[in-house]
Amino acid sequence: MNKVMTSVVAFGVGMAAYNLAQRNNMMSQRQMKRMSKKVKRALF
Repeated sequence: MNKVMTSVVAFGVGMAAYNLAQRNNMMSQRQMKRMSKKVKRALF
């Protein structure tokens, strides 16, 4: 249960960071794809 909560929180933080970065256009699309791959790998 604790692991599930941790991954959910991490996912929420990741999504917030993702949205923020997209809005600020800090990262290129290629970096975004790479980051989302890392997030998915971390979750599953």
